[in-house]
Amino acid sequence: MANLSSDELLRYSRHLVMPEVTLAGQERLKDARVLCVGAGGLGSPLTLYLAAAGIGTLGLVEFDVVDASNIQRQVLYSSADVGRPKLEAAVERLAQLNPHIQLIPHPEQLTADNVTAIAAGYDILVDGSDNFPSRYLLNDAAVLAGKPLVHASVFRFEGQLSVFDAVRGPCYRCLFPEPPPAELVPSCAEGGVMGMLPGILGSMQALEVVKLILDRGQTLVGRLLLFDGLAASWRELPVKKDPQCAICGTQPSISVPAAPPAACADRPDNTGTTEVPLVSVEEVAARITAQRPCA
Repeated sequence: MANLSSDELLRYSRHLVMPEVTLAGQERLKDARVLCVGAGGLGSPLTLYLAAAGIGTLGLVEFDVVDASNIQRQVLYSSADVGRPKLEAAVERLAQLNPHIQLIPHPEQLTADNVTAIAAGYDILVDGSDNFPSRYLLNDAAVLAGKPLVHASVFRFEGQLSVFDAVRGPCYRCLFPEPPPAELVPSCAEGGVMGMLPGILGSMQALEVVKLILDRGQTLVGRLLLFDGLAASWRELPVKKDPQCAICGTQPSISVPAAPPAACADRPDNTGTTEVPLVSVEEVAARITAQRPCA
């Protein structure tokens, strides 16, 4: 168990007085190793809050550069960072925020060849990616390693959030066996996202990570939260394990991480900077309430 310095005891004092955390819980946070894939709209609030909370080791997977269009929602960066590698700017910012944590940069795109090795060094995986292949690769790596995956996605005024843990419940493929056809997905540049939405969902991801580490409260395993920003409303839908799931079902056909064909990620006008969900809130609700096999 990690020991906290006098500076850390002061820094985390508002945690330490909480009966759900205490000194023992803060030490668990310091011992934890969390991998965050994507340092964009979702990854910005996610990593800022995890770093501030004292997560001892944060791994970041990112290969993009800061674009002026990012600043509207990617609060890790400032106008001065435009043109810089996101990972470089993110590590610098997070180290300034909390010098007591270890930051491990992974300056590469997630692929079937590297995802298993990257994920191996972490306890919890967090999906802040903006493309479908990364989501499936990360899910598969989590399932095969028996690790929880905290997922979120945002689009315009809508957001989705869940924790996928095949040991205790469904995985991402149970809900979304396949991505939608590329022609049905708006390009990232065309779709857009209200800047506050990644802040809301990314912060919720950070909270779920902390709850998993502390083993406190009710996590979102088997539950999908849908957020409608225009209505300022949340909906919760149950998600069941799919016995026919290709990776966590009774007769799995996937034994190594596999990415489906890219949709939005491979569109020529995609900049890799806008987060887009697999399906709309309405389609998710319809998928589950219709009791399709994946639900």
